[in-house]
Amino acid sequence: MRDVLQDLSDGKITIAEAEAKLLGYATSEAGRFDVAREHRHGAPEGILCDGKTTEEIVTLASIALETTGRAIITRTTPEIQEAVKENIPKSVEIQSYSTPRIIVAKTLEFEPPVLDATIAIVTAGTSDRPIAEEAAIIASEMGASIVQIRDVGVAGLHRLLDQIEVIRSADVVIVAAGREGTLPSLVAGLVATPVIGLPVSTGYGLGGSGEAALTSMLQSCAVLTTVNIDAGFVAGAQAGMIAKSISQARSQK
Repeated sequence: MRDVLQDLSDGKITIAEAEAKLLGYATSEAGRFDVAREHRHGAPEGILCDGKTTEEIVTLASIALETTGRAIITRTTPEIQEAVKENIPKSVEIQSYSTPRIIVAKTLEFEPPVLDATIAIVTAGTSDRPIAEEAAIIASEMGASIVQIRDVGVAGLHRLLDQIEVIRSADVVIVAAGREGTLPSLVAGLVATPVIGLPVSTGYGLGGSGEAALTSMLQSCAVLTTVNIDAGFVAGAQAGMIAKSISQARSQK
């Protein structure tokens, strides 16, 4: 504590940085940003745009950059992306992903983590890609290497079998599927690695909007972990945490 207060007194850190180091979070009118989340359990804090004003999002992004060196903003709009670009320092590196609607901003001093582990992101069809890409970005930001296997839905089983050895070579697998959501169960029965089912809100009629896919994955007879509908961030973070454990185990050999 004394070191933090001394750094604050010497002007080496800001008030927000001092608060973050002492409390584990930074407080603003927009809410509290969980600075210590990644250190505490491995997954980074994200800024979800839903339910927040543009001003609140920009404030939280600025706090994230000041206290951790990185801001991950999810479920953005073009207007929010533009506002973030206009209101954070020009020296900050910004990556905008239009399809998964994510912004990742990093200061020049930020040191990204690197894991000795690979995560395969498997999608049943093109409609599943936006949510799958959200998972891929989050897992990548946690340091894992990402391999994407696209458009291997069960309507054409040969497409999956063509890629099964690539999937088996990964340490963790995320499988995104909508409609009837069969693909994660099928993959889980063919590989010896952890599989995370990611139901996507594609489909229509009875069981549409992801409900049938979620139910199918929950009822899988193959060993499978399932997240909520369209929960790409959660799937990516869960896979990243598994990858981190694998990487740590490898480093100790």
